[in-house]
Amino acid sequence: MIPEIGDKGFADRTLANRGDMRPFSNSFVPETEVIQRARSRGVEIGAYDTTSAVGSLLRYLTHLIGANSIVEVGTGAGVSGLWIFQTLSQKGLLTSIDDEVENAKLAKQAFDEAGISASRYRLITGNSREVVGKLADSLYDIFVLRSNTDLLENVENAYRSLRPGGILVIDRALLAGKVADPTQRDPETIAYKEVIKMIKESSDHWLPMLLPVGDGVLVATKVN
Repeated sequence: MIPEIGDKGFADRTLANRGDMRPFSNSFVPETEVIQRARSRGVEIGAYDTTSAVGSLLRYLTHLIGANSIVEVGTGAGVSGLWIFQTLSQKGLLTSIDDEVENAKLAKQAFDEAGISASRYRLITGNSREVVGKLADSLYDIFVLRSNTDLLENVENAYRSLRPGGILVIDRALLAGKVADPTQRDPETIAYKEVIKMIKESSDHWLPMLLPVGDGVLVATKVN
């Protein structure tokens, strides 16, 4: 018998037969041994590094728009940088900003292991708010935010620093589901909710999409 449209029992049975999409997606593009080692070192010190699914998204976007100038706020142990370098042109430059000196040291170790020339990246440590505020206008192709500090101000600086057609990526945008939960009212979750809403409603500035990848990713193109 063909199930009727709206048959909840059929829908439940169909969902029950589905596999777990998240681990399948995370393993779709395997991490290199260098990335795996960098991730392990990050775990040891408690650094946040992007998931492999988001890493492959960054690699894809870098290739898609032929990015030559990328900035990220939140270096971690260099995992995201290693993904980006897979498709960043030899003349391209990654600027990675972090408050923690230890993170920059681990990222440099990872880049050295991957044979990446020091001329292709800048690792900047210090007050990320001050550093981001000094970035050049209309220069960058991709701006990655992975830090929850001064989130709204960083988004405003990202808009200023991106060229028209450049891409903003907010990693951890859904905080692994907390943002989608209306009962979550802690300051960090509220900040992400407000920023996502602001970008969504700023159609004269951003063309956004929200993806349930990793811990959630917001991708937005600067429209003018």
